[in-house]
Amino acid sequence: MTISLDCEIVYPDSDGLPMADNTLQFRWIVLIKENLDLLFADQPDVFVAGDLLWYPVQGHPEIRVAPDALVAFGRPKGERGSYKQWEEENIAPQVVFEILSPGNGSGEMSRKQQFYNDYGVEEYYIYNPDRNDLQGFCRTEGGLSAIEEIQNWTSPRLGIRFVVTPNTLELYRADGRPFLSFLELEQRAEQADQRAQQERQRAQQADQRAERLAAQLRALGIEPEV
Repeated sequence: MTISLDCEIVYPDSDGLPMADNTLQFRWIVLIKENLDLLFADQPDVFVAGDLLWYPVQGHPEIRVAPDALVAFGRPKGERGSYKQWEEENIAPQVVFEILSPGNGSGEMSRKQQFYNDYGVEEYYIYNPDRNDLQGFCRTEGGLSAIEEIQNWTSPRLGIRFVVTPNTLELYRADGRPFLSFLELEQRAEQADQRAQQERQRAQQADQRAERLAAQLRALGIEPEV
């Protein structure tokens, strides 16, 4: 009888650590993850997740990491407790993001970078919102290499552009639309609704003026042209 390698092995869905250490870090994690969801909403074979444990090696639950955001091309959307690579056609997430907080030490980040290098990540982005500092790494023949000029860098996989302003990081889709929070998206939707309503009111008022003018012309015995 063949016994599955995973029969007695537990791969926890949680590492017991918080998703974020503060509101700023949390806001950036949500902004990036949710906008990536929107970016690939129409592509069923692109999986996006935030703070999801990734297990790259079957039989080794101790080898794991939970990127703040990850994108796996070639994998279907859907709910998961963790990303077990051997159950995902052995496809590693190609792009990962980490948003730093003051609690992230250099040793921890060095280990994460080594992990992403060892297990096949193609693009790795690190943003420190407290310092407004962005770093990026892209895979070359020798592994993950630092992106020397990150300003206006366009991700080969995602097609998004990174712009570091004096105060913050801005991310843009290929069509030029910026990454926005859900509050900003809702505000823009409301403004669009208000503009559409104003246009409808102007059109209605124009129709009413035309009807009044036509009535005045008929009263003078003139049939208005249609």
